[in-house]
Amino acid sequence: MQKYRWGIVLFCWVLLAAACQPIAQPTASNRQAPGPITLVVASHDSFNASDTVLAQFEKENNVKLQFLKLGDAGEALNKLVLSKDAPLADVFYGVDNTFLSRALAANIFEPYESPALAQIPDDLKLDPKHTLLPVDVGYININADKKWFADKNIPLPQKLEDLTQPAYKNLLVVENPATSSPGLAFLLATISYFGEAKYLDFWKELSANGVLVTNGWEEAYNTHFTVGSGGSGDRPLVVSYTSSPPADVIYAKDGRKEPASVNFNPPDGVFRQIEFVGVLKGAKQPALAQKWVDFMLSNTFQADMPLQMYVYPAVTGTALPALFTQFAEVPTKPAQIDPAAVNTNREKWIEAWTNTVLR
Repeated sequence: MQKYRWGIVLFCWVLLAAACQPIAQPTASNRQAPGPITLVVASHDSFNASDTVLAQFEKENNVKLQFLKLGDAGEALNKLVLSKDAPLADVFYGVDNTFLSRALAANIFEPYESPALAQIPDDLKLDPKHTLLPVDVGYININADKKWFADKNIPLPQKLEDLTQPAYKNLLVVENPATSSPGLAFLLATISYFGEAKYLDFWKELSANGVLVTNGWEEAYNTHFTVGSGGSGDRPLVVSYTSSPPADVIYAKDGRKEPASVNFNPPDGVFRQIEFVGVLKGAKQPALAQKWVDFMLSNTFQADMPLQMYVYPAVTGTALPALFTQFAEVPTKPAQIDPAAVNTNREKWIEAWTNTVLR
């Protein structure tokens, strides 16, 4: 019994001594760094960047990028507006100058004056409050499958009016201007070219001539365009970009050195598109979102864009790849349309187009 009591006493002393020992503090060698923070970047479906470029941003900022593609530009913007009380992302890339006023009126972005704005031409800065910052420039035109036309012995169109002729029946695919920024840009180009009094007459004739309408560029180009679909499409004419031909070379599986498509750039019938990025109100990571904006305007990202999204960098002096300078084009006479007129009439023009072409 005595031994049992002394055993209990000894055990208690051991416990007390252990409790009195200081708690070991983590050292520089065993302290673990906090894990990366997730930054959610929303965009239209055509966003793309090199893995190495994205990895650089993640490493420099201890961030894990999560990309949320929300459809074509108009569709994506609608989703962000509807979810503004519970933002889907921290930052959004993909608003263009056709949807700019709608995006600003929705009041879903926080102003941010990036230092990189100093390197961007003033004519691209359409938002004086810097709520949305310009990232790139593209020119919406019509791409044509040159081999298809040569094989059929049909001349390439030379002006917009040609598209309503019987020779081009069921050959053109366009995007819906209500959901697609290239679609809206092409609609605006026709308004600039024909005038507000006559543009619907052109669309009536185009509709009667079998024009196909899709919701977005991805479907139009990669499903229906004979070049973009790898020959499985049914349309040798598509509303796309003057910088799309280099993509034909990059993605071709036959080893071609020249693009299969050519640009159809009717005077006053090509629209200059400017795309923007902005920090969303209510972002969970606003500081990191600003860093992402800075990164999109850095030389690293800007130089990567031409052969990733096939657009021109907004930052002056960014070097262009050889394929881009060889096969992409900057039209000498793009459409002229007042941004204020677009802001005032966009919804009316879209509704009139919808009633004419889809109903």
